[in-house]
Amino acid sequence: MALTAGIVGLPNVGKSTLFNAITQAGAESANYPFCTIDPNVGIVEVPDHRLQKLTELVKPKKTVPTAFEFTDIAGIVKGASKGEGLGNKFLSHIRQVDAICQVVRCFADDNITHVSGKVDPIDDIEVINLELILADLESVDKRIERVGKMAKQKDKDAMFEHEILVALKEALEAERSARTVEFSDEQLKVVKGMHLLTAKPMLYVANVSEDEVANANDNEYVQQVRDYAAKENAEVIVICAKIEEEISELDGEEKEMFLSELGIEESGLDQLIRASYNLLGLATYFTAGVQEVRAWTFRKGMKAPQCAGVIHTDFERGFIRAETVSYEDLLTAGSHSAAKEAGKVRLEGKEYIVNDGDVIHFRFNV
Repeated sequence: MALTAGIVGLPNVGKSTLFNAITQAGAESANYPFCTIDPNVGIVEVPDHRLQKLTELVKPKKTVPTAFEFTDIAGIVKGASKGEGLGNKFLSHIRQVDAICQVVRCFADDNITHVSGKVDPIDDIEVINLELILADLESVDKRIERVGKMAKQKDKDAMFEHEILVALKEALEAERSARTVEFSDEQLKVVKGMHLLTAKPMLYVANVSEDEVANANDNEYVQQVRDYAAKENAEVIVICAKIEEEISELDGEEKEMFLSELGIEESGLDQLIRASYNLLGLATYFTAGVQEVRAWTFRKGMKAPQCAGVIHTDFERGFIRAETVSYEDLLTAGSHSAAKEAGKVRLEGKEYIVNDGDVIHFRFNV
């Protein structure tokens, strides 16, 4: 399930440093082979303590984590929606991602020039968000012109879409993103087909200095970003990109010691990966046998046959049932056979909606 989050930001906010940390983390991963799809795409494993526990329980020949993609998108400047700087490249790349991680500078450093001459995270956010809005407004205006002609001829589909476009135009002209507009499920299908930049879910990444990472709550810039994000129900992750790049070069034990010395429980990169994963409504189920313990990504709400299809299309096509036990029940029981004896293993059919943490053995016939 190839879903990706795009990392965006103004020049000199730490965007590229963060992406370097992501690519190095992928390269250093013993479990998941790092892969560069093209120069600006990196794949990293999704941190999940449950996978390690299942490995200790089952003792398989190999363990395979699930993975997530990040795309480093060309830096944006004011006027990008009109093609300024690398604007056109920025917009074309951001249309291809499923979610946006916006890196915001929340540190002062006289040695690192700020594009606008001063550190102002809210101004930075508004520059990028406005460029996305202006680009979407141009797309919506063009579509209204085309659909409007058909709507006047009483074409039902065109009339339905025209109503949606008008609502989007009103929001964008008021400098609100498309994701803030409430639509029905049927209307959302139409909106999704438009590939609007501001319809994509947004995560804000507050980049702080090394001295402030352990006490981010005391950083006034971070609080400003949190207040701004709260207005659109967006999440904020606090990281120090420079530290993340250093951490990514360490092995497991060294990494834990380094984090402990800094007073940090978990690396910002791990938080970012998990938050991006959740932002897209993704979850994890597991398969666990002596040959392999493996984590698989699926969209929340997917039914058992669809989840089987994540492994192979034959599994979905010939789906019979899913032998299922929750991760917690399996761990409590101590083994699959013990979980079965305790009545915790269930046989689920085609309508079963898979839960995060399910350990599943699919039965199929083709």
